[in-house]
Amino acid sequence: MLNFDEQRFLRIQSGAVGLQAGLERVIGSCLSAGADNIFFLGTGGAAILMQPAAQLLQRRSRFPAFIDLPAELVLTGSANLTEKSIVVMPSLSGTTKESVALLEKLKTIGATVITLVGHAETPLGKGGDHVFVNFAEDDTSCESFYLQSLFIALAILKHRGEIENHDTIVAELARMPELLLAVKRAYEPKAEAFAAVLAGSDYHIVTAAGNVWPEAFYYGMCILEEMQWIRTRPVHASDFFHGTLELVEKGVSVILFKGEDALRPLADRVQAFAPNYTDKLAVLDTAEFDLPGISPEVRALVSPVLLATVLERISAHLEVMRNHPLTTRRYYKRVTY
Repeated sequence: MLNFDEQRFLRIQSGAVGLQAGLERVIGSCLSAGADNIFFLGTGGAAILMQPAAQLLQRRSRFPAFIDLPAELVLTGSANLTEKSIVVMPSLSGTTKESVALLEKLKTIGATVITLVGHAETPLGKGGDHVFVNFAEDDTSCESFYLQSLFIALAILKHRGEIENHDTIVAELARMPELLLAVKRAYEPKAEAFAAVLAGSDYHIVTAAGNVWPEAFYYGMCILEEMQWIRTRPVHASDFFHGTLELVEKGVSVILFKGEDALRPLADRVQAFAPNYTDKLAVLDTAEFDLPGISPEVRALVSPVLLATVLERISAHLEVMRNHPLTTRRYYKRVTY
């Protein structure tokens, strides 16, 4: 595979899986101590990667789950953010400015803070009440964060008696590192062609629904815009028909991500509409990826993980094709802002 270290990938994703027992133990302790809600409070891309887990809880559990922005909470607070809150703060670097600022406020509030970081010797690595460290870099962090947050959500469902097959699901998820690597290998021959689609336009409408919508948002903002300087319009598939459809015409690129959860029909609707008006519809569908031995239920849960792992292969070809390394920045962490 192009510019890819298989053993490094396995080591990082196995590290994420290896955190499951500890995350479950901490969540159980928090619930036993009387926690009454959970906040997923990341910044930027790390925040987006928490959304599928939060959505799972919002749809499956009566335990309140919130997503909010640290930069706003520092200024306003929240009536629901109290000493009985569990706060999950992901940050690959462990130094994200907005999250570090909120951490100080959380200490005052008395919330229980779980940090998910790539580096221990950092403000967030040292500042959480419970710190989970799994080294990763930009090209491997998506899968790692998706899995860690999913383990947290599943642990809440288990301890509240809102899921019957938790252990079976976790056993299947434990196989994901090797399975994801196999998906990468199988998709590699197709990755360059999809990269050519992305390189072929300077503007893309990127859309999806359900638990893969965050990956569409993430890939548009954090990869195509930040790392490739390609303009995008991420829009949820349910909102596609409330404004964005008017921009669809011949020559306009529409990128559709499809997952396997109950919200798939919303993506089907876009897929049925777009080809009538544009000649540039590209679809990336997790149902096309082989995951031997994985149940439909777990396939639905890991759809965003699958997309992330395939899009990494696409991005590896895209940066070469455009002679624009994914590490190139003009402003991000380069100037004062």
